Amino acid sequence: MLDSKIYDVLVVGSGGAGLSLALRLAEQGVQVAVLSKFALTMGSTYYAQGGISAVFDADDSIESHIEDTLDAGAGLCNPDIVRLTVTHGKSSIDWLQQHGVAFTEEQTATGEKVLHLNREGGHSHRRIVHTADATGKAVSLSLIERAKEHSNIYLFEHHNVVELITRQNTDKTTKTIVGAYVLDSQKQQVKTMLAKIVVLATGGASKVYLYSTNPQSATGDGIALAWRAGCRVSNLEFMQFHPTCLYHPNAKSFLISEAVRGEGGRLILPDGSPFMHNFDERAELAPRDIVARAIDHEIKKRGIDCVYLDISHKSEAFILEHFPTIHRKCLKFGIDITKQPIPVVPSAHYTCGGVVTDSYARTDIDNLYAVGEVACTGLHGANRMASNSLLECLVFAERACVDILQKLPAITNFSQVPDWDESQVIDSDEEVVVSHNWDELRHFMWDYVGIVRTDKRLDRAMSRIELLKKEIGEYYSNFRVTSDLLELRNLVIVAELIVRCAQQRKESRGLHYTLDYPETDNSKTPQNTVLTP
Repeated sequence: MLDSKIYDVLVVGSGGAGLSLALRLAEQGVQVAVLSKFALTMGSTYYAQGGISAVFDADDSIESHIEDTLDAGAGLCNPDIVRLTVTHGKSSIDWLQQHGVAFTEEQTATGEKVLHLNREGGHSHRRIVHTADATGKAVSLSLIERAKEHSNIYLFEHHNVVELITRQNTDKTTKTIVGAYVLDSQKQQVKTMLAKIVVLATGGASKVYLYSTNPQSATGDGIALAWRAGCRVSNLEFMQFHPTCLYHPNAKSFLISEAVRGEGGRLILPDGSPFMHNFDERAELAPRDIVARAIDHEIKKRGIDCVYLDISHKSEAFILEHFPTIHRKCLKFGIDITKQPIPVVPSAHYTCGGVVTDSYARTDIDNLYAVGEVACTGLHGANRMASNSLLECLVFAERACVDILQKLPAITNFSQVPDWDESQVIDSDEEVVVSHNWDELRHFMWDYVGIVRTDKRLDRAMSRIELLKKEIGEYYSNFRVTSDLLELRNLVIVAELIVRCAQQRKESRGLHYTLDYPETDNSKTPQNTVLTP
């Protein structure tokens, strides 16, 4: 079924990156279609607790933010991209405030109201702008409200991209994007949606792991779509595990914000003794990769289920003011964080690699852009520093907007595109295959390609991936597509790309730690891992 309208821009994803770009374009008269795989609030932005890093404090500086980011990235950040991103921090916050986001403020001694700034791991200063402990929710709801009000924005919930549509350029070596085949999962129909520009803003791929802080939507769709279309990917071995996810049998992937440690929370063992000082002089404020590995080490060494994060030494008023969401959530499970430590374990959290882009978010395919967690811009290197992610979303959405506005007037040529062909497939009568394959994939990725890796574990994972790819491919060829099947198909591709990247890196660096090569190789200039289709 062909959607009769040819959109100026088709944005795939409704998180901070996708909606901020859609709004910037719409305000310039551009007609934008925004696809959301589920409800508009189901992206990772909505669940982000911490905040957005930006230099506001008089004692802080752009140079310090740059230095901290480069240090966390373990030698693989692109310094030009880091500087570009950090210098746009304040203007990004200003833009959000203009679009209705209310950030937490405090009053100075002179009575002036200023933004309250948190401090998080890896940061040498307080520079985290936030809305209590639910920043992502505040950002997401404000952007959704503005998008719904704008006549140039068309919102499509429960629409999942099946495949990108490209055409070969006259040089026979490059491609141009022309649209996408999109599953309307409520009507169970595949639409043909054409656009002059397509932007991938689909988020990360942490759901490839058994335990994740991410919502169900984080299945690496944009990475897999771009890879199948012919784009390079980079640095997918660097999957960030957040050190502190609530450990409780009835809690589903609830993150305990980095800000808890930033405000004095201490990591302790079941007997109450601290341990982070044994791993890094920055203790609880060390970068996430160090803290996650330290917790993983203690859990495995001692045979315990979890460690604990204790903020109870702070006053009840302080905790309720700074962490109301976390307090309410933990209380539901019988944990009063004003009096008790929080049981925590590491959990897959952020995809530092992704689709290769330039400083304007352009990919290898003409008129195809990637913004946010789906992209590998060069900002994060081998490890993302806390709260640089939402900043990246906002900065590169603005950069993409600038380039798209320049490019749009010249795009006029549209060739005929065939509709999606379902004539050779039938409805599935074995949905259990999808759920079993999904579970198997996420289990062995957690066991073999997690926080600590070995060559043997990676080889075992790849063997299983090859079997699953064949089985999923046969299933995809014979049955009508469903949202679950599309996600599984994408996840197994992303799993393969993660393992292939990890197999190429013969050292430990940042988030990639292998027992076979436990040291960082400083004998040569560190290189990004790049895979070409």
